[in-house]
Amino acid sequence: MPHTGLPQRVAISGASGLIGSALSAFLRARGDDVVHLVRRRPSPGEIGWDPTSRTLDPSDLSGLTAVVHLAGAGVGDHRWTPAYKHEILSSRVNGTATIATALADLGEPIALVSGSAIGVYGDRGERILTEDSAAGQGFLADVVRAWEAAASPAQKAGLRVVLARTGLVLSPHGGAMERVLPLARLGLAGPLGTGRQYWSWITLHDEVRALAHLIDQDLAGPVNLVSPQPLRQAEVMKALGTVLGRPALLPAPALALKVILGEFASDVLASDRILPSVLTASGFVFDHDTIERAMRWLVDPSQ
Repeated sequence: MPHTGLPQRVAISGASGLIGSALSAFLRARGDDVVHLVRRRPSPGEIGWDPTSRTLDPSDLSGLTAVVHLAGAGVGDHRWTPAYKHEILSSRVNGTATIATALADLGEPIALVSGSAIGVYGDRGERILTEDSAAGQGFLADVVRAWEAAASPAQKAGLRVVLARTGLVLSPHGGAMERVLPLARLGLAGPLGTGRQYWSWITLHDEVRALAHLIDQDLAGPVNLVSPQPLRQAEVMKALGTVLGRPALLPAPALALKVILGEFASDVLASDRILPSVLTASGFVFDHDTIERAMRWLVDPSQ
């Protein structure tokens, strides 16, 4: 049901991460009761679970309005060895299946906002993509397909399930831009590869607001969490350089990225021109709808 303005009770997995910690603070600031899913022994206000063994007591979820599932191994945290690729996949499938099954077994009308990614679309070049577009090819596309399918127990039980396909999250504290900002201040954050690939981005500020919107509104299925202004990667870096007064001129060659990042470089260099069609149609209004506003906020979050 749409948000009534009354406090809600929301559980968050991955609450210590970049998005989860910001979402937790946002929901608490507006008056919601927030509980965290933790893998250690839970303290008051926490729920214990073990996604690896798919262990979660359904009764611990009783009385919730929604579960926001954000836990999973970081895609850009390590080189993609066969072992780490298995961890990327299994952490997402196991975690999602554990929560979806527990909610289905519980049988209460609790919404599941399940984290997902625009990696499902693969490298699609110049093509404009929406939630109606078919999935693409590649490792991440395969991961997201399996990840989203793991939420099916909750869907089959008739629960409202949202698949929140997040794009590149811009934040000064965490994520890719935390590494880029110091380089940009020195004028070194130029294009990656050709710089012509499209990046579908969203600020952490709007990502959190969008997730709260998904909790509040009666939406279901895939929802792209990206700004309405996908841009070529070189344009993103140019905008950052402009705000800093440091033009970004030096490109990072594709070959060098592949040496540094391994297989993940292919996804950094991939092109995704994605629009937030469902989100905007539902009435969501971005605070950072242009790259200029986003970069001003990135450099000075007090704006």
